[in-house]
Amino acid sequence: MKTLKLIAAGIILLVTTTTTQAQVSVNVNIGSPPAWGPAGYSNIDYYYIPDVQSYYDIRHSQFIYYGNGKWIRSRYLPQAYRNYDLYSGYKVVLNNYHGRTPYVYYKDHKAKYYKGYKGKPQKTIGYRNNNKQVYKHNDNKGYKHNPGNNNSNRGNGNGNGNKKH
Repeated sequence: MKTLKLIAAGIILLVTTTTTQAQVSVNVNIGSPPAWGPAGYSNIDYYYIPDVQSYYDIRHSQFIYYGNGKWIRSRYLPQAYRNYDLYSGYKVVLNNYHGRTPYVYYKDHKAKYYKGYKGKPQKTIGYRNNNKQVYKHNDNKGYKHNPGNNNSNRGNGNGNGNKKH
């Protein structure tokens, strides 16, 4: 009887230690910009994607597009655009709208940013590092340009740097 109690205690101990090790940690950055979005914009809620005439809600990680007579929110692009390359497509950063319905300005956005729109090269205001979003704003405030310098004192490019000649 004593051995049965020891075996039962051993099995219970074995089962409890293996189940505690089976925990999985999932780290999801809810509300952070997607990898395909322009980096460095920390206070925006939406992108407008002219080529697919859709919005992307950053906080909810959803596309917003018009279909079947209503605005649809989905984790995926409409079926017709599922093969669209979000990395190379142009995204308009809507930094002046923070409501729930960016499509109230759809007519304006569609007219200004038509399909195939390629505006100025998209600015990256920061950088991303190791899947963690790290933003560094560097607009050279405080830098004073000296027009009299004209890049003199830089040599002709044939020198040996700091080595002795």
